[in-house]
Amino acid sequence: MLDEVKDGQPEIPVGMPTGSDKEGRASPIDVHVGTRIRMRRTLLGMSQERLGDSIGLTFQQVQKYERGANRVGASRLFDLARVLDVPISYFFEDMPDSVAGPLGQAARRAHGLAEPQEPAFGDDSLNRRETLELVRAYYRISDPAVRKRVFDLIKSMGPTEG
Repeated sequence: MLDEVKDGQPEIPVGMPTGSDKEGRASPIDVHVGTRIRMRRTLLGMSQERLGDSIGLTFQQVQKYERGANRVGASRLFDLARVLDVPISYFFEDMPDSVAGPLGQAARRAHGLAEPQEPAFGDDSLNRRETLELVRAYYRISDPAVRKRVFDLIKSMGPTEG
């Protein structure tokens, strides 16, 4: 099927699915997986270069994965899960139904979640760099009593839950 080679790369026959659409945009699934890679890497305080070194990639390749420009293969996803210390399913969590489609809905039903789960926040605040940096800074506070006081202070500054 991929017999012909052009410039050292297999030529993909017309009509064979690739990681992007006809206009060259990344697949929404690849973008979601890339976003999850970036989120976990950032949460761990790991640079793209360090992640790349740990799995035999350049930081540019890591960038392409994180943008969804390159599709992550199964063995590479396994390596990423190992290095980032997450289960492989982590990369597919919180995928919107518009991206996951009927297969995603069926998987939720199979796990007893017939109703779509609402995100914890109406916006994308959990995926923002500021949030990740705040969480990392919080967990760098080594004294549990101080960390608890910081937590209580932040809670007191926001609106009351109710």
